[in-house]
Amino acid sequence: MKKIRTYIWEYKWPYLAAVLSMLIAVSLDMLSPQLTKSIVDDVIIGGQMNKLMILLGGILAVGVGRAIFQYTKEYLFDITSSKITADLRKNTFNHVQSLSADYFDKTGTGELMARIKDDVDRIWDGLGFVSMLMIEIVLHTVIILFCMIRLNPIITILPVVAMITAATIAISMEKKLDVVYEEISDENSELNTVAEENLAGVRTVKAFAREKHEIGKFLAHNQKYYDLNMKQSKVFVTYYPFINLITSLLPVLTLLLGGYFVMKGKMTLGALTAFVEYSFNIVWPMEMLGWITNSLSAALASSRKLQKIYEVKPSIVEPEHPVVLDPFKGSISFDHVSFHKEDGYEILHDVSFHVEEGKSIGIMGATGAGKTSIIYLLQRLYDATGGEIRIDGVDIKDLSLKQLRGNISTVMQDVFLFSETINENVKLGKKELLDNKAVQKASRMAQADEFIERMEDRYDTVIGERGVGLSGGQKQRIAIARALAKKDPILVLDDSTSALDMETEAEIQQTLKQLDHTTKIIIAHRISSVKNADEIIILDKGQIAERGTHEELLALKGRYYQTYLSQYGDILATEETSA
Repeated sequence: MKKIRTYIWEYKWPYLAAVLSMLIAVSLDMLSPQLTKSIVDDVIIGGQMNKLMILLGGILAVGVGRAIFQYTKEYLFDITSSKITADLRKNTFNHVQSLSADYFDKTGTGELMARIKDDVDRIWDGLGFVSMLMIEIVLHTVIILFCMIRLNPIITILPVVAMITAATIAISMEKKLDVVYEEISDENSELNTVAEENLAGVRTVKAFAREKHEIGKFLAHNQKYYDLNMKQSKVFVTYYPFINLITSLLPVLTLLLGGYFVMKGKMTLGALTAFVEYSFNIVWPMEMLGWITNSLSAALASSRKLQKIYEVKPSIVEPEHPVVLDPFKGSISFDHVSFHKEDGYEILHDVSFHVEEGKSIGIMGATGAGKTSIIYLLQRLYDATGGEIRIDGVDIKDLSLKQLRGNISTVMQDVFLFSETINENVKLGKKELLDNKAVQKASRMAQADEFIERMEDRYDTVIGERGVGLSGGQKQRIAIARALAKKDPILVLDDSTSALDMETEAEIQQTLKQLDHTTKIIIAHRISSVKNADEIIILDKGQIAERGTHEELLALKGRYYQTYLSQYGDILATEETSA
């Protein structure tokens, strides 16, 4: 993550212009008491009425000038901080996108949403309004103290002591708030995660009548979030009244001490009037210290949270000098591949198989046998911990991720559709290259055109979030159409016809047979999905237990045969009875 100061440096000229406008506005503001002093000393007491209109005109000019430069300052700070925040949010999102799949296994969606949205917003606040006020307070205080010293150095000791006291209180408050904001930020991400999970799975919640339980879980986090915010408020209200007391006493003490100097003839009445006006002016920076400390603590806590994300590096790295396959044919080899997680749990052990270009392999096995992990390894979502995976004879670690993943069309068992039109969802793989005819052709091949044509807006129908409103089979067919439309050398179907009826699945199987130059990996639980594959492997606890063609595996009378009987036993029994 670039340092915040690096972002500021990139926009140094707008910031300098904003600070210059602020300096002029503050200087004009400090000129007003000097004009008041002249009105009191020269006009009211001295009787120089000829100066009155000039001085009043000066006050008007100061007011107009201050308004112009204040507006310029506000505008420049707002637009510059907005641009920096947009860059920061973009860079954070890009970094999150670059992270490997194992990071998302350990990090909740709600937490990442909190980082990208809420924490960046707090930094935005810190870079914009808060930083503007901090700079203005410094300039304001320095110029006021200079003006006060010129009027009476002795009385100036009062505001100096008051500011030091207020600053000490503000620093103590910031230290306590810093800890609280860390906790608030953590709980905010937890609350987001709970809300996101429940909203995404609202149908499951209702199906199991878990509304009461889920509401209770949400309320528990909501209560904790409330308690932490109350803890923050208690810190604020404990310290802030002391700052308020100081700001209230300062003008009174200034007037008393200044009155003494006027009575002794060591200060004019006009000078006292200006000094009191300055003392009121120096009050607001002290009053703002508490609020600024509050916001600054939130921004710093958010910055640290983002920094933790930037410290995470992708575990899957691009090769420095990638091999370019031209053409990318799509033959696949797994050579003694093993894969285990960080905790040592082994998912795949010594898996070897080879699929020639244009051929197909079926993969079956019980849930948790490691079928989907083979696809993850092929796409380099994870790296194998043993053995080698090659495409066209080249280790996939030597290929660029863009070429590797860009030449594999995948239909996963958990279909994800975006909240866009059917047309856009099918085009997803190659939006720039696919036209509407290609989308319609792919939909026909996937047996999706039938229900799409019945929709009111047909291919322009907007799909709800994650495909809400479509049946499981409809979502699978759109996902298959999306994969077929890409026409990539490798096609992966991960249990992608499980929600389809037998007739529709048979039609899709016929479509797959026609893809002569496409290498196909078909993962399924149904015999009907893999029986036409050139080779079928059966996984058991991460290892290949059986392999062969449909007929060869039936002849073995092993696991595949038992699966065949469980799925077709009734049909076989009926045929035998009829015979």
